[in-house]
Amino acid sequence: MIPAPTPAELEKYRQDIVFSETLWQKQLTFHTTWGLFSPKEIDAGSRLLLEFLQKQYLPRDEEQAKEISKCLDVGCGYGALGLTLAANYPQSAITMIDKDYVAIEYCRKNAGVNNLKNANMFLSNGLNQVDEHDFDLIVTNLPAKSGKELYTLMFCDIHSKLKSGGACYIVTINGLRQFVKRHFTDIFGNYKKLKQGSVYTVAMATKE
Repeated sequence: MIPAPTPAELEKYRQDIVFSETLWQKQLTFHTTWGLFSPKEIDAGSRLLLEFLQKQYLPRDEEQAKEISKCLDVGCGYGALGLTLAANYPQSAITMIDKDYVAIEYCRKNAGVNNLKNANMFLSNGLNQVDEHDFDLIVTNLPAKSGKELYTLMFCDIHSKLKSGGACYIVTINGLRQFVKRHFTDIFGNYKKLKQGSVYTVAMATKE
């Protein structure tokens, strides 16, 4: 029989998990908790997506930093993607959404901990609470089990929210890569696979 946890162990479980990461050029501190996705470290899918975003969007000088004025992080969790963009693009408006109120709570906490005043986060099932349009960039680490009906709605809404020439970058488990390819091709008219690893695929599409 497994012994019952002691009061001290239970209290430890209730405390925030805290870790720091250097993402692009900025060190960020994240508070998380049990029940959130990948609470002890940035997950491999987000890391892979950030690697490819860095190649396109890491600001190397003041002029390049102006290329993103509005960005949307769909399914932001505790903020790995959106807060990386907010830290490296302090003059840009970063919107972050998630359907989990605990994720939004911790995302908001992490924005405060890192003094990122250009990030705004709120609850939304897919993009149904997003009123803004003309995003330059939309990013998402697509959850594996939300259902293809919701994914279809998300992709159509992402396309409608992008400005002409804007881009959507996505990381998915490999089992969804053909679904994403078909729907991006149908909805956006284009699809580009950037990396397929043993578990995750990074892809993008642009609004023409």
